[in-house]
Amino acid sequence: MDTIKTMLVDGMEFPINGERNLLEVVRKGGIEIPTFCYHSELSIYGACRLCIVEVEGRGIMASCSTLPEAGLKVHTSTAEIRKMRKMAVELLLAGHEHNCTTCYKNTVCRLQTLSKNFGIEKVRFRQVRKDLPVDVSSPSIARNPNKCILCGDCVRMCSEVQGIGAIDFAHRGHKTSVMPAFGKDLAQVECVNCGQCARVCPTGALTPRSEVSDVWRDVHDPQKKVVVQIAPAVRVALGEEFGLAPGSLSTGKMVSAIKMMGFDGVYDTCFAADLTVVEEAEEFLRKVRDGAVLPQFTSCCPAWIKFAEQYYPELFKNLSTCRSPQQMFGSVAKEVLVKRNKTARKDLVVVSVMPCTAKKFEAKRSEFSQANNPDVDHVLTTQELAQMIRERGICFDQLKSQEFDRPFGETTGAGVIFGNSGGVTEAVLRYVSEKVTGQPLLNVEFREVRGEEGLREVSLNLNGKTFHLAVVHGLANAKRVCDQVKAGNSRYHLIEVMACPGGCVGGAGQPVSVSGETRRKRARGLYDADKMMKAHKAQENPEIVKLYSEHLGEIGGEKAHHLLHTHYQSRRRFTSKGLPLVKGGDSERVSVEVCVGTGCHIRGSESILHGLVKYVAEENLKDLVGIKGTFCFEKCGKGPNVRIGNKIYSSCNLQSVKEALEQTLGTLLPAENIK
Repeated sequence: MDTIKTMLVDGMEFPINGERNLLEVVRKGGIEIPTFCYHSELSIYGACRLCIVEVEGRGIMASCSTLPEAGLKVHTSTAEIRKMRKMAVELLLAGHEHNCTTCYKNTVCRLQTLSKNFGIEKVRFRQVRKDLPVDVSSPSIARNPNKCILCGDCVRMCSEVQGIGAIDFAHRGHKTSVMPAFGKDLAQVECVNCGQCARVCPTGALTPRSEVSDVWRDVHDPQKKVVVQIAPAVRVALGEEFGLAPGSLSTGKMVSAIKMMGFDGVYDTCFAADLTVVEEAEEFLRKVRDGAVLPQFTSCCPAWIKFAEQYYPELFKNLSTCRSPQQMFGSVAKEVLVKRNKTARKDLVVVSVMPCTAKKFEAKRSEFSQANNPDVDHVLTTQELAQMIRERGICFDQLKSQEFDRPFGETTGAGVIFGNSGGVTEAVLRYVSEKVTGQPLLNVEFREVRGEEGLREVSLNLNGKTFHLAVVHGLANAKRVCDQVKAGNSRYHLIEVMACPGGCVGGAGQPVSVSGETRRKRARGLYDADKMMKAHKAQENPEIVKLYSEHLGEIGGEKAHHLLHTHYQSRRRFTSKGLPLVKGGDSERVSVEVCVGTGCHIRGSESILHGLVKYVAEENLKDLVGIKGTFCFEKCGKGPNVRIGNKIYSSCNLQSVKEALEQTLGTLLPAENIK
């Protein structure tokens, strides 16, 4: 039998069992060593120097970057170490904005906590910071550089876990800062709005962008009818804000609190998740049956969708056209509730409560709006909902449970598990397996797709046919899978992608936590909730069946496709540096002519023309593309018609013209100018 290796920590014997560093050994032994820049899911950085310990015979060392060895004698809290840690925090405070009482991260700020723990009453160093502008260009994330302590957590998260690198260190010495490329705003770079940078930020330098004031304004407007939808992952995390353990199911209390705040209806996004299962599963089965392009990627995660639009527009044919549950709910609510309540669409306000910051961006996409009225008006994070409950003076722990309102409150376990990585795949399998085998599914759990690995591969045999599935979380992992599909080396039939580690339970809008165990408890909470449901398969939801019979018609039919499906737009960015064809003259730009004659006009060419002008402006392509209306290409029966260069495209829509334009630019520009 192998002898257990041990080391002495403050005179106590601590076992060594595969830990990466001294820090992990010490923490497992029940001693908390302070850190700013250490996260178990990120690379070891060693920048903050708060985790210093004294190793006998070696001196003072950073515990995060020191390997554990048998026989080491470690001291974690000598007088010298305490003095050095306190000074390190004071130096950070000297360069930090001190408006703690009005800070978004007040009470959950790591710098604030350590200042209190070290008994810091006065900062002995003069303030060295300069007031810098706050970046609120993104609908999802607010960036306040005045509160940045240069720990690098956000940089490593964006680069290592998400594979994007939208923010990084710039400049040197005392001018060092963290910012997007070239000092641009977040909305101008390739940020996908996932907010994971804000999740790991220990201060208020990066936070979710709040919509609380906007929601209160509509709640207090007597002309508005304000309804709420609540995502699956919120119910196992909201309680953490009020002292409950992670994973505790607080659904009933949450509904009670929202009704007390004055909302007119409280519904469950799990209903829309069931709807998503039905549409997405049927889309998948249709592709399998027709021999269409596979694999099919899921489309529920808006950060993943923006990632695909930026880097893999050639894979649009693989993306499910289904809207996310949030957007399905908004579309259906403004179709059904407007008619039921006999109110104007503009007077029905749909508020989403989500674990995700990217949902804020998604709700503002032009695809999800009618006559400038969005399907979803406001998106609150779990944190923001907790803020509103406290602001209203509600004692959450004393509330009695209430149920969701009908019809959009009837759900199944399939919709509930959407909040976990692998949950969408499992929910779809519960539908597909019955369709393929023709037999009722008795054991509804597909544990093969559950787990914590960033990329999980599963093969299942259904009625003699083998289906190969992949479950991915973290966009760096998604990139690996996309590259395989793009190269033609993928054998998968269905691929689920979620941007956030662990899925929605680990979303950036959830209560602040950097513990993997917290995420695991939330995930278990959703699986436990599934077990308690009366029904576990989306096809068993009676309100879904009723919705199709009364409002949507056939699954995947014309009405369902209009309300529940969408299209995508390429967000590849072009740079003008070194372009041989751009010299300022119209003749040297790509010419785009949109026919606005009668035949094309009645088929929508004017909206294509306006959409192209807006697109070219937003993508900074004015030096590359010249647009004008024209008459006539002698193809009136095939309109709308658009000529790009010397080629005429018929039966166009805005998306197909964008794709054709980008293909044309791609053939003219050197590859290095296409990001």
